[in-house]
Amino acid sequence: MAQLPLVKLPHFVTVEDLSSDQVLSLIQRAEYYKQGGQVPTLTKPVYVTNAFFENSTRTHTSFEVAEKRLGLTDIFFDPQHSSVKKGETMYDTMLVMDALGVDLAVIRHSKNAYYEQLIHPAAGSHLHMGIVNAGDGSGQHPSQSMLDMMTIHEHFGHFDGLKVGIIGDITNSRVAGSNMEILNRLGASVFFSGPDYWYDHAFDKYGKFMPLDDLVGEMDVLMLLRVQHERHAGDANEAKFSAASYHKKYGINQERYNRMKKNAIIMHPGPINHDVELAGSLVEAPKCMFYKQMQNGVFMRMAMLEAVLRGRKLGGLD
Repeated sequence: MAQLPLVKLPHFVTVEDLSSDQVLSLIQRAEYYKQGGQVPTLTKPVYVTNAFFENSTRTHTSFEVAEKRLGLTDIFFDPQHSSVKKGETMYDTMLVMDALGVDLAVIRHSKNAYYEQLIHPAAGSHLHMGIVNAGDGSGQHPSQSMLDMMTIHEHFGHFDGLKVGIIGDITNSRVAGSNMEILNRLGASVFFSGPDYWYDHAFDKYGKFMPLDDLVGEMDVLMLLRVQHERHAGDANEAKFSAASYHKKYGINQERYNRMKKNAIIMHPGPINHDVELAGSLVEAPKCMFYKQMQNGVFMRMAMLEAVLRGRKLGGLD
């Protein structure tokens, strides 16, 4: 892949805002960091806060590690011990952070497109900080999408002609929503499988829905999605959900693993429900990229944060 210009962005909230060349440039930059590439030197301090209004292990910690590797100064924020518990709005919370000198906010929130009010504030607003979306409801998860793209590229070296199967709770997955669009643009063919009640035919424009056992042996990538019980509380399908039944019908067990193509890989955004989406014995199997995805998350988030630093000319970068 030819050397591409570094990406510069005012915010990083959705992969849909990125051109294909920008996606490939970010992958290139993340791979450079993974190979021990030099981190740019900041000539001015940059302050960042991680505001996670939803629970997270991988994404939250990965962003923290990426920020430290870039030399950013982390300003601790915990919504559970803040004025949010007194009714303060997210906008007002970010206005406080901005006023105190925080340059960037990495935010996860349950509301879809929460970031719109922050990146397009009302006229006269004092809010000018950069926003990095760490996940919004069932909308977007750009950093997970980008680390997934990095992991696929690292394994295959390209996207053209790859067959990618996205399996599981597709309707409610921000990972699926981000990935199906970007994979199409990069030249991959997308397929879907899982319970039909968790599939929306609006996705037909991105790929074909198939029974899992017709799909397993044909795919280069099996992208498994977590069953999101927290987003199904109280609905009829959740009430009749059975982990054993799901695993039998839609999970990757040893028999399905054995039918995968020789160079095919399994991906999962985590956390994994063992013996539901994936047999517990396969979490660290040779074809499973779960560990590598988590590793790659640090380097891709470094590339993403750097893109916003350069886009906003923070730390003396441009």
